[in-house]
Amino acid sequence: MLTEEMKAIIATYPLGFVASVNRDGTPNLSPKGTFVMLNERQLVFGHIRSPGTIGNIAERPVIEINFIDVLARKAVRLRGRAVMFSRSAPEFAELFAALSGWKGYTEMMKAVVRVDIDTASLILSPAYDLGHTEAQLREQYRAKFTSL
Repeated sequence: MLTEEMKAIIATYPLGFVASVNRDGTPNLSPKGTFVMLNERQLVFGHIRSPGTIGNIAERPVIEINFIDVLARKAVRLRGRAVMFSRSAPEFAELFAALSGWKGYTEMMKAVVRVDIDTASLILSPAYDLGHTEAQLREQYRAKFTSL
């Protein structure tokens, strides 16, 4: 499901933008910064300040997540189903252990959310269609961000 390139992007840029659906059908987009890959088909993140997202997935578990490599102008788009596990859930301890690298944040986690991935795709900037290489784009955007 997840290619090596996708895994590298997620591991390097673990800030995922999670899209869920509100009751009225409008989108809810929320950044989550504690993503960890469990395996090629599952991710987990900690519920720290996610009341809208948690409420939405309890009723409508289908979500989309985007991870972005801003320098290479690449993204990973994941679609799947999310399940929230409270601290009292039998599955919590194992999932929570996967988040142990987020020291300082784990104490604030009210629950964990496991995402079961249905589809995964790599998205490339149109700059690649124009013949730009990843090295060129990294150099260009590194210079841009350095100048800010």
